[in-house]
Amino acid sequence: MSDEELFIRLIYYGTVHLNRSEEETWMMPIGQLVDFWEIHRQFLGLAKPKVVMFIDDIIPWDAI
Repeated sequence: MSDEELFIRLIYYGTVHLNRSEEETWMMPIGQLVDFWEIHRQFLGLAKPKVVMFIDDIIPWDAI
């Protein structure tokens, strides 16, 4: 995949799937755009998170 095809695909993901304007997608940091795309894929069930955690795993009741 060439760089041009990659940027076209990222603009498509940002505008169509993430409901961002084209200008907003261009100005977004690439890491943030890729993170949003991964979250969108997980929400649709197209990808699985590497680790599933709940709030109780992060803040145990003993600490409260």
